[in-house]
Amino acid sequence: MNRITVFCGSSYGTEKIFEKKALELGEVLAKKKIGIVYGGANVGLMGAVADGALSKGGSVIGVLPIFLKGKEIAHKNLSELIIVETMHERKIKMNELSDGVIALPGGYGTLEEFFEILTWAQLGLHKKPVAILNINGFYDSLETLIQTMVNNGFLKEVNQRMLLISDNIDDLLEQMNNYVAPTVGKWITKETS
Repeated sequence: MNRITVFCGSSYGTEKIFEKKALELGEVLAKKKIGIVYGGANVGLMGAVADGALSKGGSVIGVLPIFLKGKEIAHKNLSELIIVETMHERKIKMNELSDGVIALPGGYGTLEEFFEILTWAQLGLHKKPVAILNINGFYDSLETLIQTMVNNGFLKEVNQRMLLISDNIDDLLEQMNNYVAPTVGKWITKETS
């Protein structure tokens, strides 16, 4: 992988480990010569990921909608800052620039971005690995919800397995490197459930 998109919060969260791991992820990706594509902000976990990578000489591309640039949250030291018109254009651009996705803790925006890219994978629009760095058990309840989707016939197990999850950065990157996209359709019919 040459570049990974990172989706994460523009806040730091309540636990110091969130910021620590975000910084560490940036550092690890830079050391492995994997560039980062992210939302372009200098705040919260977003800023921590960028700062971690930049501190180790990594390449960091920010993609920021123009309305957020006016709020003065754009990171000033990025390798490149791309300004787009809308949030949707931001996701498209981030997808175009990267070979995979990692989500860290975040709020509505993080989940919305992450699930759209995961849905595109499920629909076969790309074959990139989509992963969660499950810091401090943050996404444990999401794993439970996804299992509930499978148990109730709304998600195929093969699509459940598309989502790569680990609390360890190296393990997660290894899973991403070994990822092979499924070849079955997403639709569940009475015949296939």
